[in-house]
Amino acid sequence: MKEKIRNFIAETTFVDSSTIKDETLIFDEGIFDSMGLLGLINFLESEFGVVTDDTELQEENFGSVERIAAFIDRKVAVAS
Repeated sequence: MKEKIRNFIAETTFVDSSTIKDETLIFDEGIFDSMGLLGLINFLESEFGVVTDDTELQEENFGSVERIAAFIDRKVAVAS
């Protein structure tokens, strides 16, 4: 899952995926901006079936690959 997320970020930002670590703060590092987040939300919905509520659009859920993967895990667990 983390590799898919990392690859999506790399492909949409033209950043080498090897420079994006699990804990890289993708917004603080300037890799992603609000438009990138919208694309990420669409990707997560199509790839993992995760629907994100507006109240969940927080850095604690989307600040890094690690946080995004944890968010997906939580959403999938609740849906099960």
